[in-house]
Amino acid sequence: MVVETELTDDEVDRIFRALADATRRDIVRRTLASEASVSELAGEYQMSFAAVQKHVAVLEGAGLVTKHPHGRERKVRGNPEAIRRAQALLDRYEQIWRSRIGRLDALLADDE
Repeated sequence: MVVETELTDDEVDRIFRALADATRRDIVRRTLASEASVSELAGEYQMSFAAVQKHVAVLEGAGLVTKHPHGRERKVRGNPEAIRRAQALLDRYEQIWRSRIGRLDALLADDE
């Protein structure tokens, strides 16, 4: 099954690997609502600052968040465009499967 998308296979892999972790999904959710420093994010989880930094780095590598300097801190901001692109891919998969299920339903209805 080939799905046309704005994303390369490598981008899709990075995005969904990043989103496979609950902490990273939560960081994306938090930073889409409002930007936060890595220190602020680290205060929300029972893990080391370094572990949160690694999670943010994975998200940044996938394009799901961006970091920018703000004084002595690095602020993290969610990237809604990356989320939109991932959603568009999932929407396309949904269309394909709904079409297939519809054809299967029609085929089964013909047998009755």
